[in-house]
Amino acid sequence: MTKITVYEGESFDNAMRRFRKSVERAGILRDVKKHDVYEKPSERRKRRHIAARKKELKRQQEEI
Repeated sequence: MTKITVYEGESFDNAMRRFRKSVERAGILRDVKKHDVYEKPSERRKRRHIAARKKELKRQQEEI
C-alpha cells in the first residue's frame, strides 16, 4: 500500500508527483496492467522466453 504524507504548505502538484513516484517504485501500475487481461500460461511462457532471449542477446552484445 503506497502512502504519502502531505506536508503543511505543500502544493497539490508536489504531493501528486511524490505519490506517482512512490507508486512507480512500488510497481503497482505494472501489476495492475499485468492482471488486467487474462494471459494463457502458454502465452506467458512465450513472452518470458522472448524476454530471456533478448536479454541474452543484449548481454552478448555488451561483451563484444
